[in-house]
Amino acid sequence: MAAKATTISVPGPDGERDVRISSPDRVLWPELGFTKLDLAEYIKAVGSAFVAANGDRPLSLQRFPEGIDGEQFFSKNPPKGAPAYVRDVRVVYPSARSHPQLVIDEPAAAVWAVQMNTVVFHPWPSRAGNSDNPDQLRIDLDPQPGTGFDDAVPAALALREVLSEAGLDAFVKTSGNRGLHVFAPIEPVREFQDVRHAVIAAARELERRMPEQVTTSWWKEERGKKVFVDFNQANRDRTMAGAYSPRALAHAPVSTPVTWDELESVDPGAFTVLTVPGRLASAGDPWGAMYERPGTIDALLEWWQRDLDAGLGELPFPPDYPKMPGEPPRVQPSRRRME
Repeated sequence: MAAKATTISVPGPDGERDVRISSPDRVLWPELGFTKLDLAEYIKAVGSAFVAANGDRPLSLQRFPEGIDGEQFFSKNPPKGAPAYVRDVRVVYPSARSHPQLVIDEPAAAVWAVQMNTVVFHPWPSRAGNSDNPDQLRIDLDPQPGTGFDDAVPAALALREVLSEAGLDAFVKTSGNRGLHVFAPIEPVREFQDVRHAVIAAARELERRMPEQVTTSWWKEERGKKVFVDFNQANRDRTMAGAYSPRALAHAPVSTPVTWDELESVDPGAFTVLTVPGRLASAGDPWGAMYERPGTIDALLEWWQRDLDAGLGELPFPPDYPKMPGEPPRVQPSRRRME
């Protein structure tokens, strides 16, 4: 018989909040026996750092009503029945439609999202009050088949140098899987298309420096055994797992901020819902000072223009996006050759 609902007390801005957890003994990660209540306690334990990384942003929820091995769905509109301390913000999607999305302002709101069977949290790179202008430049380093985390590390270190030359301070986290996510705080004065172009400019510069190790090829058949610099994660309504968010993999890994000094020695598989609270309590949050010195993408946009002048143009958008100006055909190279 399933356990009755319980409540957990979560620190809030005006004291403790009691958050109800139904089916607290529901197992979300069968391999670990990690339950819904365990996940709520995890979010409570990392709450301050979690909100610093993911709060005040439009948020999509990846929900697993029967655990990570069952059906899942993405929830963009705020789930019904949200308590008063959970708000939403209306955002515009690439289709020009607009809808409200959830915004988390305190740990109790994230715990309530767990009550709604959320496992993975996907924040936008922009703030709720200015959702059209990102305050984060994000680059996803995605190892392709035949490569792994150890290949992403030197790419991330070289990318840090590229961004530094463009006047940006870079921060890094594990993806929670095989890759790395590199972030740079930026002033929220440019819209998504400009930030996308800045990311492409940085990605192309990284590719020039490491042509045998990284690739900007959108088509999988052209990537080879390299680390793909996923520029399309910079698009409007494209998100990645947030910092301190669990991932829906068997050993319950967590997308975990790390320092640059420790990057070459970390084992991403060691960062899980069981270990990250202790790491955070003892070592602190490597992203704690992220927003002290936001930069601009002006230099990267100059690189973008330089590449345009050299004949390098726009790169393909994801297939669900409307056709964009200057975009090359969305037909994979092998099919184009057949035609």
